[in-house]
Amino acid sequence: MRFTFVTLFPSIMEGYFSDSILARAIDAKKIVIDFADPREKSSDRHRKVDAPMIGGGAGMLMTPQPLLDTLEALREDSPEAHVIFLTPVGKIFRQNDAKRLALREHIVFVSGRYEGIDERVIESQADELFSIGDFILTGGELPSLVLCDAISRNREGVLGNCDSLEVESFENQLLESPSFTKPIIYENKEVISEFLKGNHSNITSLKRKLSLCKTKYFRPDLYQKVKLKAKDEK
Repeated sequence: MRFTFVTLFPSIMEGYFSDSILARAIDAKKIVIDFADPREKSSDRHRKVDAPMIGGGAGMLMTPQPLLDTLEALREDSPEAHVIFLTPVGKIFRQNDAKRLALREHIVFVSGRYEGIDERVIESQADELFSIGDFILTGGELPSLVLCDAISRNREGVLGNCDSLEVESFENQLLESPSFTKPIIYENKEVISEFLKGNHSNITSLKRKLSLCKTKYFRPDLYQKVKLKAKDEK
């Protein structure tokens, strides 16, 4: 799977892929990462990519020409490219989106800067718009990395143990149940005794109950969507 980041600042993103799981995925050719800097397509002799907003307003806006030329070149090279703009007006990115997008072969993330991007670029080039929350950042690079990470780990072979995907938070609208490791007692806090008895059926049942309780407490909005079984109600 290929990820292309359209950004004015490739250097601040490259380090994220130099270690850990994603670095190993790149080495194993499970994912491919590349960057496209709109400055390289700018027709301005000073390679400018921003201009004041028409109608007034604070700050500068990314201009159409460098971005459009960059994206059109990417689409010509890769017709299957799926272009995603990171913007506060986009829909909130969810785990289901990560799993769905992991089925694609090439995703292009467009990271805005300054006060944003000329709307004509978004209207003509965006396949999807996403936000990672109701707050403003200095650019779209961090959200792009968030989406890339979430999508990548749903590709076969990226995680060392694919079974871990089945018990994570947000599967079946539930948060993951509490987890523990050794020592069994630490600072007078003890691991739940049922986890130590080796009865996997009882452990699975307990984890379901704890997951329900955790979701109801921390994310009542998710809990409302859970399809409860008869034994859950009991």
